[in-house]
Amino acid sequence: MMTFDKEKHDADCMTRAYHRGMDTRLEPLFTPWKIGKCEIKNRIVLTSMGGTDLLGWMEKNHFDKDGARFILEVAKNNAGLVLPGCQPVYNPMFGQWLHKNKKMYKDLAAWMPELHQTGAKLFVQLTAGFGRSFTISEMMEGLYTNPILRRLSKPFMDLDRITATASPSPNRWSDKVPSREMTVSEIKEMVAAFAESSMMLQDAGVDGVEIHAVHEGYLLDQFTLPYVNKRTDEYGGSMENRYRFAIEIVDAIKKKCGKDFPVSLRYSVVSKTKGFREGALPGEDYIEVGRDMAESEKAVKLLEDAGYDMLNCDNGTYDAWYWAHPPIYMPENCNLEDVEHIRKFVDIPVVAAGRLDPFVAADAIREGKLDGAGFARQFLADQEWITKLINDQSEDIRPCILCHNGCFNMCHYKGVPNDQDLSDSLHLARCAVNAETMQWNKHYIKKTAKSKTVAIIGGGIGGMEAARVLKIRGHNPVIYEKSGELGGTFIAASAESYKGKLRNLLSWYRRQMEKLDIDVRLNTEVTDPTALGADEIIIATGAKARKLNIPGFEKAIEACDYLTGTPVGNSVVVIGGGLTGSEIAYELALSGKNVTIVEMKDDLVAQKGVCLANSSYLREWFALHKTPVYLESTVKEIKDNAVVITQKDGTEKDIPTDSVISSVGYVPSPLEKAGRAYLVGDCLKVGNLRTVIWRAYEVAMKI
Repeated sequence: MMTFDKEKHDADCMTRAYHRGMDTRLEPLFTPWKIGKCEIKNRIVLTSMGGTDLLGWMEKNHFDKDGARFILEVAKNNAGLVLPGCQPVYNPMFGQWLHKNKKMYKDLAAWMPELHQTGAKLFVQLTAGFGRSFTISEMMEGLYTNPILRRLSKPFMDLDRITATASPSPNRWSDKVPSREMTVSEIKEMVAAFAESSMMLQDAGVDGVEIHAVHEGYLLDQFTLPYVNKRTDEYGGSMENRYRFAIEIVDAIKKKCGKDFPVSLRYSVVSKTKGFREGALPGEDYIEVGRDMAESEKAVKLLEDAGYDMLNCDNGTYDAWYWAHPPIYMPENCNLEDVEHIRKFVDIPVVAAGRLDPFVAADAIREGKLDGAGFARQFLADQEWITKLINDQSEDIRPCILCHNGCFNMCHYKGVPNDQDLSDSLHLARCAVNAETMQWNKHYIKKTAKSKTVAIIGGGIGGMEAARVLKIRGHNPVIYEKSGELGGTFIAASAESYKGKLRNLLSWYRRQMEKLDIDVRLNTEVTDPTALGADEIIIATGAKARKLNIPGFEKAIEACDYLTGTPVGNSVVVIGGGLTGSEIAYELALSGKNVTIVEMKDDLVAQKGVCLANSSYLREWFALHKTPVYLESTVKEIKDNAVVITQKDGTEKDIPTDSVISSVGYVPSPLEKAGRAYLVGDCLKVGNLRTVIWRAYEVAMKI
């Protein structure tokens, strides 16, 4: 039997890549490196995301075939080091200890040769848990606050244990479920569990482990942070004591698995935190309550000396969540400068993550400022993106747009804990722009037995996604678009200066239409689809703007009209502080306009499905820049040079303004006389990009 020569395979791959014209600037990403004695074939690291776990996520532990499929796809597509989603050594659900399920380790061991055949290495990320960052839902509040339910729910959800932290603290999401102090015996039990789980992973053929985490304000990090840790025992006070929990873990693993078994640490260089539920924005002048750079310079050396073999770095805490989960508003490479700085203080490899541009990362590696480049959500959008980069096919990479709608839509606004559907809580790591990711049993391409001509009325994202899937399946889709270009309302939705990733997605869809040779008929308005003679009809005509029944509303500029070019004056009132209105206000402020937001709810972006990392950035940005925001207020009248609002206490106020933008929502606008037709996108029900794409995919699969 022919043996697999990994080194020759990798060399051949790179030779072919250069012949195909890969940009030479990317070459440093494809050089080998070592973590301890473990050699990694290239510098590209898939960093962990909840939901891509190999041993189950928020459920009874088992070898997870969907997680394995995702990890394997990424490994096959030229990632050097792959890290599945974090595995709690003590599972929050059902109170299971990870090392006690022997069968799943045997299943993992049987799968590992297939993974290693790709040439990639696998580190499994182990976590001590969430502490005060555990995402509390309304249901959990009910379980905790009702003494009877609290007692009955302990066997499957012991919230008192799950949320325990360094010292008594408020939960990030809820005032009703505070965190108690962990006992020393609980700490010791968890340290031993890390060592046991690591040994079993080592025996299963896993190449290393990563400890999660002195990072992002998770439990281990909470012990290190002065604003959370007020202990007076050996786990509190001095820096050495605050980092003791993390140090004991690596020490126990090395004793159990040997000094050559690699142990990485997920690490936040700087906390970027002003206080409980208060982050620090890029460039903000603030007083750090967590880990500042001066402490970090000492801490990384302490952690290296303790035995950690790598630092996998970004910034932030759950109180400053937009650093670890950057939304579209955060700068590209937002964590890189701090990671490059901390690299100077250790001799072990350092990886950076967070809106990282591969070309910039390659430059940092070439200059010796960085050892590995960490990417996460882009792999959800397109598991083949590294292969496409190698093959000089960057235009074919389906981009992550940093929306968090599918992968991480844990949502929070005033008075509401995690406002997330249970199906989303249990199935993280799906993707708004890729309906197939982690949903392969539900969303998959199946060739049709009988080709049909399908008329698609509307060339927005929903129409293009339906056409794409239909064509791949073997149907003949025809798009009828009344305007002169494809994109629909997504042209407006992607217009703001900071939304380059959304414009990339629009370009990707337009390119797919060309590559698949889909019949697109622009400047063609259809009033009677039944007259087209198609076998099937899909209506994707979107929605129309809602109008307020108030005097002077005709003076307002509709949100999409502003986004597509209608000019505004220097002072602008935005009516509606949902996501669209807040993003428009943000864009106006960035361009130097004087902006005021009027919102009838008690918080900005008070809507389901918008991740807290995204919404908290906008709320805190407006607060920092003192943008006038009138909550629990309604518009009574729009005058020529002012907006009259009624505030919560009933008082009226005139807000002088040059222009008014209306962003008060949309209502479905399906085409009449459609006959028997499928509706996709906002013409069925107004939602977000995820609902549009997933529904379009599902409809295309039904035909």
